[in-house]
Amino acid sequence: MKSVLITFDQAHYVRIIELLDKLSCRGFSYFEQMRGRGSKIGEPHYGSHAWPSMCSAIITVVEDSKVEPLLEKLHQMDEATPQLGLRAFVWNIEQAI
Repeated sequence: MKSVLITFDQAHYVRIIELLDKLSCRGFSYFEQMRGRGSKIGEPHYGSHAWPSMCSAIITVVEDSKVEPLLEKLHQMDEATPQLGLRAFVWNIEQAI
């Protein structure tokens, strides 16, 4: 199993949820209005001012066999709308309770 953190502009929310459902990644946590690295020193920014315009995040657990298809679809979304700044980060799950 892998843990996947997806950071994205709110415009991607429905497409990402549908993708997770299609891949049977049903358990996830959604964080709205995440702070990004702002364009002015010392000031938090949201939305289009965040790095790079990310305002939401989802963390989910994904079976190893589904990680590559998930990343491929997310990459396609990012290429279609690069101004929205979609990113995904993957790491191994060493232990769980």
